[in-house]
Order: sequence, then C-alpha cells, then structure tokens
Amino acid sequence: MKIAVGADHAGFPLKEIVIAILEDNKHEVIDLGTTSTESVDYPDYAEKVGRAIQQGEAERGILLCGSGVGAAIAANKMRGIRAGVCHDTYSAHQSVEHDDVNVLAIGARIIGVELTAEIVRAFIGAEFNGESRHVRRLNKILALERGDLDREN
Repeated sequence: MKIAVGADHAGFPLKEIVIAILEDNKHEVIDLGTTSTESVDYPDYAEKVGRAIQQGEAERGILLCGSGVGAAIAANKMRGIRAGVCHDTYSAHQSVEHDDVNVLAIGARIIGVELTAEIVRAFIGAEFNGESRHVRRLNKILALERGDLDREN
C-alpha cells in the first residue's frame, strides 16, 4: 500500500520512526515533510497528505502533530478525507473497519514510540468491512460532505 506521511515540527521526531515501521511492513512511503523541528504549520502538512490521497498518489495517510487533533481537523476539511485521532490500537483498526478512515492522526506529544508502532500496524492492517450498517453510515457522512443530507434522518 502507498501511504503518505506528513508531520509538523512536533511530529517530526516520530515521523522517521513511523516511516521505518511502514517500510519494514513492505509499504511504499511518500514522505511529505517536514524535515526538521523548526516550527511549521500543521494544516500545510494535512493538506499535502490529503491531496496525495485525493489525487490517487496514496491510498492512506498518517499525520503527526503535537496532539493529533489539529492535523485531523485540517485534514477532515478536505473532500474525501476521513481522519481520526487514534491513541490506542482498537480505535486505529476499528476506525478503518467501520468508518473507512483513510488518515490516521497521532499526537507525538501524547504517546510513545512503542504504542505508536502498534497503532500504525493496526491502522495499516485494517480494511473497511463493508457491512451494510457501516456503508449506510458512510453514505450519510458523504452526504454531509456534499451538503445534501436528508434532514429527516
């Protein structure tokens, strides 16, 4: 799988570890920066990862910032991007299986290296299960994104 990875300055130290985990698991990585701990703006990297997915250059993305929250918020503003902040393995796989999440956001100031590795493996190992209830809910999310959700539901 092709996976785009982006980080701000707070996420940068963990980014190289995440890339190594992905490569060890035989995934192709698109490193979209940043390249140092010099202060940068997380929305810029969320956009880069989101665009890579939108343009078909990557199947999924991983974003790293201080809390994971800002990067997820920014990514979720982009059409077709479903980003989730996950700091446990259950959320990492369940968000893909039930919600078809395509971007994992991690708070580099929240969790350590070993838990990050487990979360990344759970995320990349998961697949959307396609059960009818999850498809129905995903379709409602897509309708919200388009601005045409039936108000009676």
